[in-house]
Amino acid sequence: MASTETTKPARSWSRLDGVDILRGLAIFFVLMNHVNMRLRGAHVPYTKGLPDQLVDSLVWNGQQGVQIFFAVSGFLITSTAIRRWGSLGRVNIREFYQLRFARIAPLLLLLLAVLSVLHLARISGFIVSPETGGLGRALLAALTFHINLLEAQRGYLPVNWDILWSLSVEETFYLVFPIACLVFRRVRFLLVPLLAFVALGPFARSYAFNHNGVWREYSYLGGMDAIALGCLTAIFVAQCRFSRRVLIVLASLGIAVLIFTLAFSDLLSKWGLERNGLSMSFLAIGACMVIAAAAQSKWDAPRIFKPLLGLGQHSYEIYLTHGFIVLSLFNLFVAAGKPMMAVPILFAVVIVLAALLGMLVARGYSEPVNRWLRNRWGDGPGHLGSVVEGIEVSETPKLYIEGKSEN
Repeated sequence: MASTETTKPARSWSRLDGVDILRGLAIFFVLMNHVNMRLRGAHVPYTKGLPDQLVDSLVWNGQQGVQIFFAVSGFLITSTAIRRWGSLGRVNIREFYQLRFARIAPLLLLLLAVLSVLHLARISGFIVSPETGGLGRALLAALTFHINLLEAQRGYLPVNWDILWSLSVEETFYLVFPIACLVFRRVRFLLVPLLAFVALGPFARSYAFNHNGVWREYSYLGGMDAIALGCLTAIFVAQCRFSRRVLIVLASLGIAVLIFTLAFSDLLSKWGLERNGLSMSFLAIGACMVIAAAAQSKWDAPRIFKPLLGLGQHSYEIYLTHGFIVLSLFNLFVAAGKPMMAVPILFAVVIVLAALLGMLVARGYSEPVNRWLRNRWGDGPGHLGSVVEGIEVSETPKLYIEGKSEN
């Protein structure tokens, strides 16, 4: 028998500490990896004498960091959609795209404008070579979300362009996501394409099925499985309520999986899990376990995690702008004669300054523009994306993420 309940309009900008810590770890790994890539390119033997696994865990987990981002993104977008429209089958496509545009486009367009100026000024490190198609081709790829495809076909772009490969994967998924929600309507039907993405992800990353090294890392399907797992986690969390004991077990297992996949990559490689694409799948599953536990437990992080929380809360801004910090500080490092003793300082200062730049950009530009666009489009109770009253419970699973809000 259908029943109804009155639901207060829900907004979408509260946060979850556990999720922000995952974001913080993810952007930390990306920063470490990009500094490492510069040092390796300059033949600085700073890892000499260190255990290979320690080096891999500290400075080669950038791709793993992006995979965590994908899982978090799928969870946040799906849980926000459920809260706003009551169920995924009631998503308003126009409003979904408006909200996504307000969050992503302002900083992306500013970044592309700055990169275009730097390219035209012929600043070293920012010039898009003719071999990769030049500035016009890069702009087209960035605005139509196929930077990943361009790089797989023509080679890597400068670092500040290269990072947009992940945005290409993510935003292509979200172009289709609201349409799929309306086509499949009920959650049990939507599970089919989401599970299909999960199943196809390892094949896209597999050496046997994908001989293009760039495409193995940057392909659409190779990242969309983590996004789909995040979506499934949001649906699962919305429909189920776990006891405190189950949440502890779920969080513990998730953390264990994350530690194993991030800190024992050599062992995973020996087992063949990297070559067949499954190591990234396990990483995303571990992240989703932690996300589910954080969402229902409403866990408040101790003060010791404040630096990671700060990184996570501004991870999008840090991700899009950190290349400027990496290049600037690395050039100073080279100008100083590449002193080996300064390498740890280089890593530390990059992280601190990238975090500060991301925070300034978020507070001074992207967040105000995001709010302005949402207000302009009527984002408020009874308007854009508000949860409507009198919805059938069978089609409107409750989402237990009260208190701190997200995204």
